[in-house]
Amino acid sequence: MTAATDDLCPNDDRAWPQEGRERLIYPSPVGWKGTDFVDNEGELLKLLNPKTVFMMGDNPALPRMPERPRLMDFFRCRFGDITVRHLLVSAKRALDDGLPEKVVLACLLHDISNGCLIRCDHGYWSAQLVEPYVDPEVAFAVKYHQALRYVPDESVGYAYPESYHAFFGPDYQVPDYLLRDAEYAKNHKWYMTARQMTLYDTYFFDDFPVVVPEELEDVIGRNFREPEEGLGFDGSPTAHMWRTMIWPNNFL
Repeated sequence: MTAATDDLCPNDDRAWPQEGRERLIYPSPVGWKGTDFVDNEGELLKLLNPKTVFMMGDNPALPRMPERPRLMDFFRCRFGDITVRHLLVSAKRALDDGLPEKVVLACLLHDISNGCLIRCDHGYWSAQLVEPYVDPEVAFAVKYHQALRYVPDESVGYAYPESYHAFFGPDYQVPDYLLRDAEYAKNHKWYMTARQMTLYDTYFFDDFPVVVPEELEDVIGRNFREPEEGLGFDGSPTAHMWRTMIWPNNFL
């Protein structure tokens, strides 16, 4: 986390949970299965005592989220720097090119789960995250952009990304479910909305000026329904996913 990000997520006067005790963090298996991490839950359980507990609630090592978080609070206080830049640049490029605001918002949200939740099937997870708060066309575009990234469309000048050869290898075989979903999207009335996102889903953007979140606030205000209670606390079907990003180190 950079100092600039810390300044955007200032601490407040609320008491920290579990203050005065050592907080143990047990990472979620979805993040370490298949790696060389050795499951240490049993060893952590042996360390529990009145002064040592499992992490629950705000982690003092992370920038503190507001009590009623809004969309941009996650960009500032939770998402990795590459994800933030990627999403902001994608959306700003679409905005500068005069695309409809639904496309601009979809570009801003398309990889949102990558920021602080999960990368696998990120289009599907990202669409679920935002579905209660956006127009159905936006959620559709976010979901299906993942599959469409693998499928060229010469009519709009979209080719299979060269970067995917580097990421996955030149012999990578696209799974059937992605090809099936791409075919479904190609025959849908909102196909071009999702396809536009693939054109603005650029991984390498060193030559693009820095984009600050404030440049997209008007688009967000008109197209993203910010709950009064804050994302994660409004009782929506995906509130738990936003809470997971607020408290990513909770034991339970």
